[in-house]
Amino acid sequence: MSATTTASPERIAHVRSIDLDALAAVLSLEDKVRLLTGAATWTITELPQLGLRTMTVSDGPIGVRGTGEDGLPSAQLPSPSATAATWDERLQAELGALMAAEARRKGIDVVLAPVVNLQRSPVGGRHFECFSEDPLLTARLAVAFVSAIQAGGIGTSVKHFIGNETETARTEYLSRIDERTLREVYLAPFEAVVEAGVWTVMAAYNGLARDGVEATATAHGPLLNGILKGEWGFDGVVVSDWLATKHTAESALGGLDLVMPGPGGPWGAALVAAVENGEVPESVIDEKVVRILRLAERVGALTGVAGEVLPYDASGATEDPAGDETVALLREAAARSTVVLRNEGGLLPVTDASDIRRIVLIGHNAADPFTQGGGSAFVTPPHVSHPLEALRAAFPDARVDLYRGGATTLKAPLVPTELVTTPDGEPGFRIDHLDADGAVIDSVLLPDAEALWFAIPDDRVAKVRLTADVALEASGRHVIDLGPVGAHRIEIDGVVQSESDREVGAEVILDSSYANPANVETAIDVAEPRLARVVADLQVIDGESYGRFVRLHFRYRAPGLTVEEELDQAIEAAAAADLAIVVVGTNPETESEGWDRPDLDLPGRQNELVRGVAAANPRTVVVVNAGAPVILPWLDEVPAVLWWWLPGQEAGGALAAAITGEIEPSGRLPWTLPADYADVPVPDGIPENGYIDYTEGVHVGHRGWDRLGLTPAREFGFGLGYGAWEYREASVEFPEPVEASETSEASFVAVTATIANLATRDAREVVQAYLSYDGEADGEAAGDRPVRWLAGFTVADVAAGDTADVRIEIARRAFEVWDTERSAWRLPRGRYTLHIGRSSRDLPLSVPVDADGEGALTRQ
Repeated sequence: MSATTTASPERIAHVRSIDLDALAAVLSLEDKVRLLTGAATWTITELPQLGLRTMTVSDGPIGVRGTGEDGLPSAQLPSPSATAATWDERLQAELGALMAAEARRKGIDVVLAPVVNLQRSPVGGRHFECFSEDPLLTARLAVAFVSAIQAGGIGTSVKHFIGNETETARTEYLSRIDERTLREVYLAPFEAVVEAGVWTVMAAYNGLARDGVEATATAHGPLLNGILKGEWGFDGVVVSDWLATKHTAESALGGLDLVMPGPGGPWGAALVAAVENGEVPESVIDEKVVRILRLAERVGALTGVAGEVLPYDASGATEDPAGDETVALLREAAARSTVVLRNEGGLLPVTDASDIRRIVLIGHNAADPFTQGGGSAFVTPPHVSHPLEALRAAFPDARVDLYRGGATTLKAPLVPTELVTTPDGEPGFRIDHLDADGAVIDSVLLPDAEALWFAIPDDRVAKVRLTADVALEASGRHVIDLGPVGAHRIEIDGVVQSESDREVGAEVILDSSYANPANVETAIDVAEPRLARVVADLQVIDGESYGRFVRLHFRYRAPGLTVEEELDQAIEAAAAADLAIVVVGTNPETESEGWDRPDLDLPGRQNELVRGVAAANPRTVVVVNAGAPVILPWLDEVPAVLWWWLPGQEAGGALAAAITGEIEPSGRLPWTLPADYADVPVPDGIPENGYIDYTEGVHVGHRGWDRLGLTPAREFGFGLGYGAWEYREASVEFPEPVEASETSEASFVAVTATIANLATRDAREVVQAYLSYDGEADGEAAGDRPVRWLAGFTVADVAAGDTADVRIEIARRAFEVWDTERSAWRLPRGRYTLHIGRSSRDLPLSVPVDADGEGALTRQ
């Protein structure tokens, strides 16, 4: 997939010809304001009198979900934390080009991605959806991704602005971040993507407390108007997160441009009235309209001619998310993301299979790979490459068997469609629509458990009644596990199992109980096959702009072995195998938008499983299937460990390629892996009295570990790959001019490191450069600067036995601090040291650099 796909020349020429201010001037106030609220959940209002068609947005960032109405599958990328592990801007751009092509296939104008919030705490629910704990790594990968998508004529919406690093009470808390930390850490990725030309920015649900001023999520006046639009010159659209906007004048004056979703919301007639009574100047409305029209220009949705509307341009679309080109890219991305955490005795790669006759694949995550996290990033892929089939293909002469080794989820899986019938014997669920008196208005048939989230457009319907018979076919204990959202009454075989009159509204969409409701679990012991009758009366939820709907999680677990029995079975099989591959990890109950994790433990008895298998088989490879850190107490006890992430649709093929060495697993950790949860510098993001205090300041992620002198299980930037590397020498050069440049990203210093690949195979290295500061020349201490901070990096492919001179350019901003007294960037004078190596704590080379206090550097 090419990363250089661009909009057609005809479209670009047309875009440049439109006078946006003149167009906005012909609109009535009512039409201007109408444009500023979404037309529906995923669409922006059309104005045929301007030649403006509807624009459509879609969730990301691991795939283009679409609107949910096209029925099309979506190419499923590895999670952002996975692709960040490649540290590869070229690959990130190729994935961005794929996203643009996917958007065209699904008729999407703007992809709501990427997330550039930082992984401040490893328990953050959307940790997997962020790139890194480091602002520089996040910024550079985000720029590559955004630039490639927008080169394809598709907009991106970088999110969530700002201080949105936790999911607990996410619509209620205020983040308290000091000005220097805000500038140097949390605003830095946003500044980089704005400088690169991002077209939209999404405001966060949370608010911000700064310098004694508290701002709501969609009214950060000093940030949105002052920094984003004023200082940085952002000319795009600031869009609200969905259902985040609660106030009229405050949000309009505070820098928000577009309220989503629609229709409805706090603007509309209320904003027209605010303009007419002088509370909001009409010039503020005009500026918002111009920004939305500019976005329409950029995506090809605007002609500027009344009645002349461009059709959606689908040129450059992917033809098939399961096509050879897409599969190859996603397989490479997932394999390259994989991090080798341990490889004692050179067990990996398995290149000689002559002595391997039997392989056992073990683990709940081996049987059911966790390929994507939950929440708005969720997409439906065309297929998922399964590890079992992939390993059988990779080792055709070996027998490969699968053993689950015990369930790790607390809740049962969705009920299989083939087990469910209506009372009339038809496959599926009967849904009766009831009025306020309980009378049946009409009935419909729903085919499967995936469909138990459905719209109720008829306003006469007050609640629904679901009736289904579940076939209990085997003898033993069956479990029916229901998760209702809102008021309900649930009966199984005529016995009430749960009842509640607590009705919920649109706010539930933003609450964890919506995606992860409490379960109503019923165990049924069966001697002979029979049916169990389930009757559930369910609330119709008024989702405001989302419409009215009903949601129920319907799960089922059949009789089977106990966890103890499955563990024993797996360990016994491992003892008889030539190679054991244990896949451990998290699951949809663990990593999702909407809630944070309570700890970093692997769910279930997976640690016991790993130790049992490793004791039974000296050739054990452990594969960690998780997007965010988990504690691995056996990490240095087993022969080989791979971090496989949430690998997307090509999961199995990528794992087989990494194990065999067909594609080197050249990933490096984009975050720090703790050995003990008690050591984590920021253990959670739980608000206290409505606030989250960023007391660690600029010492985020690996910087905090260094500051506290703590030793993690594996440090930031760690990854063994399959090479054997020697770092020989480094030198520094100063591109001209070395004085203050107009852009913070211009090359200020370039360091060249000579590295050698001593291995007998070609390999990839991620060369990393870190800065430290020894203090100002006048004796002032280094102050609150980090012990070391990432300043640059590059990826180098080096043939077996060869050396390479690897050049890393360091931007001026890497040396600077934010001076709160002058409200400006400053380059402190004094001695700096550039450290070059393989990770944040493996830095064999160093070169001193001095700053003279006038914004220039001097040679040593």
